[in-house]
Amino acid sequence: MVSSGASSLGPSRRTLLTAAGAFFAASTPLRAAEPPRLAAIDWAMLETAVAIGHMPVAACELIRYRADVVSPRIPPEVVDLGLRGAPNFELLQLTRPSLILSSPYYTRYEDRLRRLAPVLSLPFFLPEEPPLPKAMAALTTLAEHVGDPSAGKVALEQTDRALDAAAARLARHSDRPVALVDIGDARHLRAFGFDSLFGSTLDRLGLTNAWTGKTAFSFMAPVPIERLAKMPEARLVIVGPIPLQAQRGLSRSVLWQALPQVAEGRVHQLPKVNAFGGVPAALRFAGLLADTLDGRA
Repeated sequence: MVSSGASSLGPSRRTLLTAAGAFFAASTPLRAAEPPRLAAIDWAMLETAVAIGHMPVAACELIRYRADVVSPRIPPEVVDLGLRGAPNFELLQLTRPSLILSSPYYTRYEDRLRRLAPVLSLPFFLPEEPPLPKAMAALTTLAEHVGDPSAGKVALEQTDRALDAAAARLARHSDRPVALVDIGDARHLRAFGFDSLFGSTLDRLGLTNAWTGKTAFSFMAPVPIERLAKMPEARLVIVGPIPLQAQRGLSRSVLWQALPQVAEGRVHQLPKVNAFGGVPAALRFAGLLADTLDGRA
């Protein structure tokens, strides 16, 4: 083991990376009109930046994001910073962010992040609080932080118009409550309550959430499938794909076939939607729900 002689072997990797970051910053002087260089650790903040027209230069876990989240699309030139729970700080430094977008999920990293750039951390998902109003307020907050308040105003107005249009389409479906679920296996589901993005958006659309029980941080899981029998009048909306193993199990399940929603043909399925996204995810959910219930999907 050689520790005392490390300095004689030349500068450390960290020193080189710091120097490289400083060189890149010096070789590309900032102009007054230069757009902000945003780096997103949190996916809801990533979507908020996209919604106001300021695509980040870097974001976390983009391979999974692109696989799980169809819209909004993140272009290939955005640098992938690795896992949200373990971002690559050295790579983040090299992207020279002027503002880092985070959330209370990642408070343990905030001191390290602040050494690289200012941090804007906004809460979206809190127990027993609807997240859609927070996601909409984030449009204004982020736009003000990047010096483009008009972008927040425009995004907020467009969001309200889109949600109003979806609500108008869905008005004729307000005769029944909606049970929003994600199927885990042939015996269990996740139920989205009022403090989930989907449940909060459902309320904004003028529809009633059939799930009135407690939720555990935006959704309740696992819930036995037989709980659906306690909401016999509800429309069942499954968000996202059903695992193949669960599909096989449900096809053979006497309990599933006997549920009023299944027996009476009141089961609807949506494509993937980011359950922990921002306004773009809420708009995608609203549009897909309107298309599905109208039979256009």
